[in-house]
Amino acid sequence: MPRFSVIVPAYKVQAYLQDCLESVLGQSYQDLEVIAVDDHSPDACGALVDEFAARDARVRPVHLPENGGVGGARNAGIEQATGDYLVFVDGDDTLAPDALRAIADRIKEAGDPDVVVYDHAQALWTGETVRSPFLHQLTEQGPVPFRLDDRPLLLKLPLVSWNKAYKREFVEREDLTFTPGDHTDTPWTVAAMLAAESVATLDRVCVHHRRQRQIPGAPADHGHFDIHEQYERVFAFVDERPELAHWRPVLFRRMVDQLMSVLARPDRLPSAVRPEFLRRSRAHYRRYRTPGASVPLHARLRHLLVRTGSYRTYRVVRLASALRRHATRIVKSFARGVRSAALRLHYKVQRRLPLRADRAVFTSHSGRGYGCNPGALEAAFRSFVPGMRTAWVARPEYHHTLPTATARVRPGTAAYWTALARSKYLVSNTSWDERFVKRAGQTVIRTQAGTPLKRMGLDLQDRPAAARDTDFTALLADVDTWDHCLSANRHSTLVWERVFPGGYTTLETGQPRNDVFQQATSADVTRLRESLGIPEGSVAILYAPTHRDYLRGPRLTLDLERVLRQLGPRYVLLARAHHLYDAPLAPASGDRLIDVTDHPSIESLCLASDALVTDYSSLMFDYANLDRPIVIHADDWEAYEAARGTYFDLRAFPPGAIARSEDELIDIFATGHWRGSRSAQLRGAFRERFCPYDDGRAAERVVQRLVLGGTAGQAPVTPLAERHPVPSAAATFAAAPLATVPHPQTGTGGTRVPSGS
Repeated sequence: MPRFSVIVPAYKVQAYLQDCLESVLGQSYQDLEVIAVDDHSPDACGALVDEFAARDARVRPVHLPENGGVGGARNAGIEQATGDYLVFVDGDDTLAPDALRAIADRIKEAGDPDVVVYDHAQALWTGETVRSPFLHQLTEQGPVPFRLDDRPLLLKLPLVSWNKAYKREFVEREDLTFTPGDHTDTPWTVAAMLAAESVATLDRVCVHHRRQRQIPGAPADHGHFDIHEQYERVFAFVDERPELAHWRPVLFRRMVDQLMSVLARPDRLPSAVRPEFLRRSRAHYRRYRTPGASVPLHARLRHLLVRTGSYRTYRVVRLASALRRHATRIVKSFARGVRSAALRLHYKVQRRLPLRADRAVFTSHSGRGYGCNPGALEAAFRSFVPGMRTAWVARPEYHHTLPTATARVRPGTAAYWTALARSKYLVSNTSWDERFVKRAGQTVIRTQAGTPLKRMGLDLQDRPAAARDTDFTALLADVDTWDHCLSANRHSTLVWERVFPGGYTTLETGQPRNDVFQQATSADVTRLRESLGIPEGSVAILYAPTHRDYLRGPRLTLDLERVLRQLGPRYVLLARAHHLYDAPLAPASGDRLIDVTDHPSIESLCLASDALVTDYSSLMFDYANLDRPIVIHADDWEAYEAARGTYFDLRAFPPGAIARSEDELIDIFATGHWRGSRSAQLRGAFRERFCPYDDGRAAERVVQRLVLGGTAGQAPVTPLAERHPVPSAAATFAAAPLATVPHPQTGTGGTRVPSGS
């Protein structure tokens, strides 16, 4: 008996069915059967089902003699199911990677509940993925399992069957079946949720629900009229069970919302039948309304329209709403125009006022939080220049990261334009506003954001996937405002001066953001590890991959939970997504998989960790200053090189061991090669080439050179051999052997060290 029976109805989805079935069969959790139901589809769905069944014994094909709709196909699948739990996946949807493992773990934690509700994301036809807006309803906090009475807001979620797993015994006990019609999910979902004695939630996207492209001019569907009949079944179910009577007002309001949703969608109902739909809705309103039940203030207009049943009134209200929205847009557009004109005038006036030699303005990553090289320089300006007043430009959501000693400035405000117009020093790692006009006497310092491995600037002109909508004319106009460009090493200098050609002066001073690596103490490391919740005695691995310009979201090639299981309880993973992505790499799992995507300081994460795992991120050049192990996970080097391009072959000159697959990465840590002598030799050569100036005084040298007047008395560079960065917490037990982990494929201990690592 498998743990899951995944039921896949298929009708006219031949273009998507293969992806659907592969997403199920490719799950890391293998204890499943797939019941693929060909609903007498006129296309190739039936043949595809048979092809999958021929090559994978877990697929059980079912061919229906005639088309019965998605409800009938699911019922046929239920009859064939033998698994503990039923999972429904439409033939054009897909399961997210590791979804079944997450559901299985949640089922175990909750003690085999009747129903598990999980999250989904809309997979748009454009390729974009949008998470559902009901995330807050799926919190896993509180007693588990529970009844719907304890979490009634779960009924606000879409009334669909494919965002839940159902215990098969529960389905059979309650005799749950799908009804015919387009809205068959509605009575099924209501009955299942109300009848379930135990429910659990899972705050994780497990299903990617495909939203098909709406074809212009396509005829609307009369089938949506069955929503009335489906709600008749819903209320009949409630009436048969007196103990559920208190749910009638809730379901009544839910019905009104759904009826209005169908009516408002022009692709669902032909215009000629909408008056009839509204009249039927009025009859249902009067039939199922519970006298005395309250209606929320925001929903009263919808209820009024359904209660009257007048399509003419409905159209008048819709027209009034559209006019109101249009008027609001006009007013807002006018207000924005007036504000913009006022700010332009303000900026012109400010540019005619004297510069302030004691003012410096900073920003990082286009208005994100405090940090990177501008952050280190801001602190140095205040420390080494008496009387210097600094301001930091950041969006409001990042103001909490700013030190109290610097003024907080929001982009686009009058204060922002005043700072750009009157400050003598302007420091950033990205471009300022394109309307910025550099004044005589101003000093513009571009810090960059690290040592370049991937192609940058003008080198992207022949890389459309990476360049996207880059305006190279605007890029060069920005370069023309620079006075100085910071460089960490000779490699960076040669790249910057070629890809950002201009009249600026390059300063090979080292990276100010790396000063902290030489200045931190063991007490700082201990404090940071405690603040992150890293258990004492653990080996903390910082996993920080870079972004892929040719992908819309993060590329998830590592099963982080599996990596941790293979390595054992001694290891902890700090997972940090690139700042261009809002979503974490993986959900936090206990105290060993910690999401640090939103942590304000990457330098603090580096100090708290014992090793770095990355792919092609420039973070490796910074981390090398700590002289701690670095492991490169280069499983898609050829694709990355083809799309983005790099300045040298990282495989030939790596900072440590190289893994070309997840299994190799596990082996490198399991056998100790991550901190072995060969890795140390590679890291030493890497540091010598890329870290010549990062001795802890880079920011001081910049301030001495640009603010305090020349090179006289400038801090000398400490030789690499004389630097002593703070050791990692794991250094105290570096000699202790780690348990050998069996190779996932061979089953034996040991590893193969990739060539060049």
